[in-house]
Amino acid sequence: MPLDSAQTRTLSQARGFIGRRPGLRGYLLLSPTLMIVGTLMLIPVLGMAVMSFWQQTGHMAFDMSGTLNNYAEAFTRDMYRVLFLRSLSISGLTTLATVVMAFPLAFFIAFYVKRHKMVWIILVTLPFWTSYLLRVFSWKVILGYNGAVNSGLMSLGMISEPLDFLMYNPTAVVITLTHAWATVAILPIYVSLEKIDRSLLEAATDLGDSPFVRFFRIILPLALPGILAACVLIFIPTVGDYVTPSLVGGSDGYMIANVIQFQFGRGSNWPSGAAISLTSMTIVAILVGAFVWSARRLSGRRG
Repeated sequence: MPLDSAQTRTLSQARGFIGRRPGLRGYLLLSPTLMIVGTLMLIPVLGMAVMSFWQQTGHMAFDMSGTLNNYAEAFTRDMYRVLFLRSLSISGLTTLATVVMAFPLAFFIAFYVKRHKMVWIILVTLPFWTSYLLRVFSWKVILGYNGAVNSGLMSLGMISEPLDFLMYNPTAVVITLTHAWATVAILPIYVSLEKIDRSLLEAATDLGDSPFVRFFRIILPLALPGILAACVLIFIPTVGDYVTPSLVGGSDGYMIANVIQFQFGRGSNWPSGAAISLTSMTIVAILVGAFVWSARRLSGRRG
């Protein structure tokens, strides 16, 4: 059916409106994907939100009349508070250690590798070619009582008996998570560094800036978006990690996700697990939002 003049004019105006806004064009192209991802994420979150107001009355038996007891317990129980603070500290240390270790490699690839950069990128992603569980187990072998570190130190005569503080503590969790998420930090930082206009560095050199001053005045501020992306991509999933604390953390390295996993597993207390999950998600979202806002505001003032 052919369009009349009014419909044609409306369609032309819509095209012109979209054409003047490249960002809107991008969102329209992404809209089907965003709808699918948003729906698949929203449905389980809404399911957990509804379930969090139920009350467990027996094994897999629930009172659905509605109560806030699960949230009250999530906020007031000392064990949950201790585990959540431990989760934040472990994830914060992991994020800091990973970004500090990833930045030099990303900087080297962006500024010093002139040929075959793709080969370096592939080498950086090599750890992702193996199972996450295998990588965690490898650190269990390395740091274990009879592992590679203890065996090497004993063969060198530096210790007389194996060290027992290398495993089953928060330090082992931080080391394992740092290795596991290093690639996630390197890639966004590398992208930000690669986009820096090299003429800015040449101009700073001509004006007499030393490499140290050039780094802090130009490179670091322009790399901030990649650093922020790396921090967010590492901090959020590591707060919710329960596999690594279970395997290398021991009782001293347990995190809040281990409690959630227990409640949905052997504990069979799904309403409590849902309430703890949503409480943790909300607090982490607030902290991440405040961190990103503060970092961008500070960067704007420096600029």
